[in-house]
Amino acid sequence: MARYGAEHKEATRQRMVEAAGRRFKTDGIDGAGIATLVADAGLTNGAFYGHFSSKDDLVASVVAQQLSEQVAVIDALPAGSASLEAFLRQYLSPEHRDDAAAGCPSAALLDEIGRCDKTTRQAYTDGARSMIDAIARHLEAVGAHPTSERAIALFTLLVGTLQLARAVTDAELSDHILSAAYTQATTIAGVDQPTTAMNQERS
Repeated sequence: MARYGAEHKEATRQRMVEAAGRRFKTDGIDGAGIATLVADAGLTNGAFYGHFSSKDDLVASVVAQQLSEQVAVIDALPAGSASLEAFLRQYLSPEHRDDAAAGCPSAALLDEIGRCDKTTRQAYTDGARSMIDAIARHLEAVGAHPTSERAIALFTLLVGTLQLARAVTDAELSDHILSAAYTQATTIAGVDQPTTAMNQERS
C-alpha cells in the first residue's frame, strides 16, 4: 500500500482543525467528542491519533489557528477609519451573532478556554495578544491614542457584546445590545459612524 506524502498528511490535519473549529464554536469544546470530530472531517479515530496526541492537543491547535486567521483578516484591512468602522459594523452585526460556526473564536469559546489546560490557554494568550496588536495598528492609523488601552477596551467590548447578544432570548434586546455596543465601539476607536440608512436601521 502506498504511503501518503507530507502534503496529504498536512491537508488531512488541516481539514480536521477546520472542521473541529466549526464544531467547537457551534456545540462547545465539551459538547463534541473525538468520534464526532473525526466524522465531521470524514476521518476515523485511527487517523485522529496520527495527527494529535489527544483532544486537548486538537483544541490548542484549533484555538491557535482560529485566532491567527482572525488576525490575518484584520491585518489585511486597508489602514483608515473607513476600514475600521466597517470591521466594527460587521463584528457587531446580527449576521455575525447568528453564525457562531463562522464567527469569532473568542466570543464562541472564551468561557471554556478559561477552563482548558495550560497549552490551550497559552495558545489563546498568544492569539489574543496578536489580536490586540492588530487592532492597535489600525487605531494608530486613525490617531486614536493611547492605542494599547483602546485596543484592549475595544477587543473586550466586541467579544463581551457578542456573547451577551447571543445569550438573551429577547430578539429586540439582542439587537439593541449590538446597536449600543457599536456606538460605543466607534467612540473608543475614534471613528465616525457613517450617516447612511444603516444608522437609521440601528436606531
